[in-house]
Amino acid sequence: MRHSATPPSLSAQLWSIAFPAMLTNVATALFGLADMWAIGRLGDPAAQGAVELGAKFTMGLLNVFNFLRTGTIALTAQGSGRSDFDAQATTLVRALAVALGIGVLLIGAMPLAIPAGLDFLGAHGTLREEAHAYVALRYWAAPLWLLNCVLIGWLVGQRMVRHVLAVEITTNIVHVALDLVLVLGAGWGVEGVALASLLSEGLRLVLLIGIALYRPASRIAARQVFRAETWQRSALGRLFALNRDLFLRTLLLTGAMMLFARTGAQAGPVTLAANGILFQLFMLATLLLDGFENAAQVLCGEAYGACEAQRFRHTVRLALGWGAVMGCALSLIDLAAAPSLADAFTASPQVRAASQEYIVWIMVLPAVGMASFVLDGVFVGAGWTRAMMGTMALALALYVALLWLLSPLGNHGLWLAFTVLFIARAAGQFAVLPRLTKRAFAES
Repeated sequence: MRHSATPPSLSAQLWSIAFPAMLTNVATALFGLADMWAIGRLGDPAAQGAVELGAKFTMGLLNVFNFLRTGTIALTAQGSGRSDFDAQATTLVRALAVALGIGVLLIGAMPLAIPAGLDFLGAHGTLREEAHAYVALRYWAAPLWLLNCVLIGWLVGQRMVRHVLAVEITTNIVHVALDLVLVLGAGWGVEGVALASLLSEGLRLVLLIGIALYRPASRIAARQVFRAETWQRSALGRLFALNRDLFLRTLLLTGAMMLFARTGAQAGPVTLAANGILFQLFMLATLLLDGFENAAQVLCGEAYGACEAQRFRHTVRLALGWGAVMGCALSLIDLAAAPSLADAFTASPQVRAASQEYIVWIMVLPAVGMASFVLDGVFVGAGWTRAMMGTMALALALYVALLWLLSPLGNHGLWLAFTVLFIARAAGQFAVLPRLTKRAFAES
């Protein structure tokens, strides 16, 4: 009789991961929102645009390595599904090694990466000088960010989302305080914003390490470092194949975001600043939807690892259903609150007017784009990263074509193309999902 309540139990499990993940993601979004609010209080569109452009460059550079988080979640959750703690420990060791290696390479490439990135984003004059000052300082947080990705993914893969939430709340409270002190108090401008981000990232790493050390698998991980099996070519091959596909998929998505920022920058600092505000509001909505993506990653990964086809399919349906409810709710909330929120993030009348002109897209995106986020979680949890990369490539090709075709519409054309990108991603994933599911669970 206890097993007859499986659907409600699975729904409860989904929410037990999704809800704290939403709160965690909202706390994470405070990084960008606090920065935009603090610099916006100065009433300088060039400085605000520089922070937006610099943040786009920094996160664009780092987000291509987000596979460290998503891949770690998938492999850790699959290990949980098999009750294989050695696999969880080995996943942590290998992922940390990869993160450290990438961090060293990024620091070495900094003298070339910063000017190349600003050139790509089309930054010139005062805007470029301010953006360079921001990036030159925040860039040093890159290795810390990479290590944090691994630790967060490892903890989330073990359903320790509440612990991650506590870390995010703590670090973001500190981050907001630093913005107030360094930007509005000390008057350090864009450098103050960058320093606040750097210090907050360091604090996050310290807290995550403290939590991870209390996990039994972390003690196993210390021994796995010196085991030859940990570094076997065949075992590493699977990790690199998974990470390669996730890297390329994330690279494509980041390219789309960078093209969005570049196209907006060509319209001038006012439009760039307005798009930055609206993009932060959009990210706030998507980070809420990512709660269901995180839940799908963990639960689909566990079901895949345990070869439970029925549970896997039910998780997909639940995640999509609740994601649709949340997406529509967020669109309605944006309809009521987004105009006032946008005005709160700048003191410039020109930026406020531009934000209000294009804010309709922020009201549309959560409802039409939610499926792509949820399905990303399903595909990552099951390890279908090659298919996810392929559908992203097709969607990006359509997006690039639309940027050219819709250019006569100006900034409205940019936002329309961006919206279609998410619709196309979901359509491609829906098309291949039945075949992948049937093949994965054919033996069960």
